[in-house]
Amino acid sequence: MTVQQPIAADAGATTPGASMASLITGDMLRATRFMGAQRFPSPHVELWTMPDFLAPEECDILMRYIDANKEPSRVAYGDAGARTSETCVFDNTTPVVQLLDLRLSMLLGIPPGCGEPIQGQRYAVGQEFKLHHDYFEDHHPDTASNRHRCGNRTWTAMIYLNEPEEGGETGFHYLQHEFAPTRGMAVCWNNIGPDGKPNRYTLHQGKPVIRGDKYIITKWFRERAWMGPVGYVPPAAAAVSRAKPKVRRAIKGRR
Repeated sequence: MTVQQPIAADAGATTPGASMASLITGDMLRATRFMGAQRFPSPHVELWTMPDFLAPEECDILMRYIDANKEPSRVAYGDAGARTSETCVFDNTTPVVQLLDLRLSMLLGIPPGCGEPIQGQRYAVGQEFKLHHDYFEDHHPDTASNRHRCGNRTWTAMIYLNEPEEGGETGFHYLQHEFAPTRGMAVCWNNIGPDGKPNRYTLHQGKPVIRGDKYIITKWFRERAWMGPVGYVPPAAAAVSRAKPKVRRAIKGRR
C-alpha cells in the first residue's frame, strides 16, 4: 500500500479497513513519510505540501459526503462567529474513510491510532475561519479533559477538494504566505515546535470565500492514542449498546 492508493467510490467489504491499521509498522511509516511531498521553506514551521494527493474523482466522492452530512461548524471556546463554515465528521467505520485515514497516517509517518476522526468542511460565499491555532493552549477548556487523555494536537492535515472561483486562501500570519485552494493538494504542518511546545508561528486562517464554494478535509493528530472526547462512544459500541435491550426482551419473551 502506498500513500497514493486510490479511494474507490464503491469500496466494499474487501477494501482494507480498520484491521489494516494494525499492519502498519514503524518501518513502513518511516519509509512512506512525506513521500512525494515538498517542504515549505521556513525556519519557523515544519510545513509540507503534496500536490495531487487525491484524484478529482476522490474529491468528488468526499464532497458528496460532506453535502449529505454537514451542519454548522462549532468552536471549542471563544467567539462562535470566528468559524462560519459547515462541518461533517466522517464515519470511520466505512472503508472509504478508513483508506483515507491510513493514507494520511502514512504520509505523515504517524500511527493511525493517534488521529482524530476526519472532518470535512464546506465554505460558502462570505464564510471563513478567522486567525487561530489548532493546538490547545493552557487556558483551553479541553486541557482538563481531552488534552490530558490524548495529549495536545501535533500535526494538522488539510486537503483541498475543489477550487472556488475567488477567495478561500489559507493564510499563515507569521509566514506571510497564503495557499490558494488547489484541488487534491494536501497541506500539512506541525503544530509543535522543535522545543516540544506549541508553535505560535502556526497561526493561520481560512480567508472568506468571495465567489463559489470551498470544500476541504481536515484531520488532526494527537501526542498519544486518540480516545475520543469525554463521553465519546464509538459508533460500533453504540450500536451494540442499543441492540442489547432488544436481545434481552426477546429472551424474556420466550420464557
